[in-house]
Amino acid sequence: WMLTGPLEYIPPVEVIVLSKRKAIPLHQNEGIYVRNTNTGNVRAVIGKTYMLQEDEELWEKQLPQIVKTLLSSESHTAADKHYAKEWKNAGKDRGDEQTVSETWDATKVVSFQVPHNSAVQLYDYKSKMSRVAFGPDMVMLGPDEQFTQLSLSAGNPKKANMWKAIALWLSPMFTSDIIVVETSDHARLQLDLQYNRHFEIEDYTNQAEASKLFCVPDFVGDLCKAMASRIRGAVSSITFDDFHKNSAKIIEMAVFGTDPETRQVRKRLKFPANNFVVTSVDIKSVEPVDQRTRDSLLKSVTLAIEITTQSQEAAARREAERHEQESQGKLERQRIEDEAAAEKARRGLLSLQAESAAIESTGQAKAEAFSRAEAARIEAEAAVQEAKLKAQAHKIETESELERMNAAREADIKFALEQNN
Repeated sequence: WMLTGPLEYIPPVEVIVLSKRKAIPLHQNEGIYVRNTNTGNVRAVIGKTYMLQEDEELWEKQLPQIVKTLLSSESHTAADKHYAKEWKNAGKDRGDEQTVSETWDATKVVSFQVPHNSAVQLYDYKSKMSRVAFGPDMVMLGPDEQFTQLSLSAGNPKKANMWKAIALWLSPMFTSDIIVVETSDHARLQLDLQYNRHFEIEDYTNQAEASKLFCVPDFVGDLCKAMASRIRGAVSSITFDDFHKNSAKIIEMAVFGTDPETRQVRKRLKFPANNFVVTSVDIKSVEPVDQRTRDSLLKSVTLAIEITTQSQEAAARREAERHEQESQGKLERQRIEDEAAAEKARRGLLSLQAESAAIESTGQAKAEAFSRAEAARIEAEAAVQEAKLKAQAHKIETESELERMNAAREADIKFALEQNN
């Protein structure tokens, strides 16, 4: 049994005090594993202060050593990496494992901060169910849950089980690989390739869809093997010259394939098993494996550069000659146009001079005729005026004579009358 304080207890002689227990304070993100000694059931107590009962004890959860090392690595929770460390130095790994074992508290609930844009899968061995958590999130392992480990290929060329990880990075990343191909004319080439890839998931709440992400433990190795197989098959059917001229097109067609309807190269390649998508392939370098082939390739490249340089020089020379001929033609045409314009101006001047002379002679004749007509008019007007004056004078004389005669007649009449009287 167990006595809970505060109280004072003096055990009798026949009673043995097995242990003294204190309440364990727990944060909301902290917990402990508690095992019932009667039933053997293990449960996780999280986020509250807990006092172990008389039939309970702390339970140590067993985790693989690699998982302990990954959880203890601070770089693993960083958002820019989906792997924890590279397993190359075995001595260093044993030292790290010993340090982790000394500091690891197996009774505390295992928690892990899932980085942004990444996923973690937890498998419950009791219920035979798995769940996938997407970051950013905090996951806490139940008593019967374990992390799904990923053993990824790494290096150039790729080697299996080089990277260990429990978090799967979903965002676009690059995967590089080096493969050796052989053309139809037996030229062996070493290709340094880089693939842009990401995981595509539409419904994050659909656990069946999310669990596909972890169906392929070494998706990097499978990707590189599949791509290498496709590229080797495509290159083996063409000659070295054709591959050297159209290497990018040939590799893209081999990786993505062609659409049967449009006959165009597809833009992406999707692996439906784990919703893994490849969007592009970059050819970093193409180098012959054989030294003789490399020397001949270097010679052909040098010769091609010389031919290209000579052709560019000839094209530039022809272009300069063409520009010179065009300039001379433009200059000659301008000279002819200037001469035509001068001749036209000269013709206009002569026309104006002729018109001026004609106007001058016409004006003189017109002035003489006008003066003669004016003189004749003036003479005629003077004659008319003279005739008018003569007529008026004759009229005056006639009237004067008539008045004189009338006056004489009246005087005679008056005289006659006076004589008669």
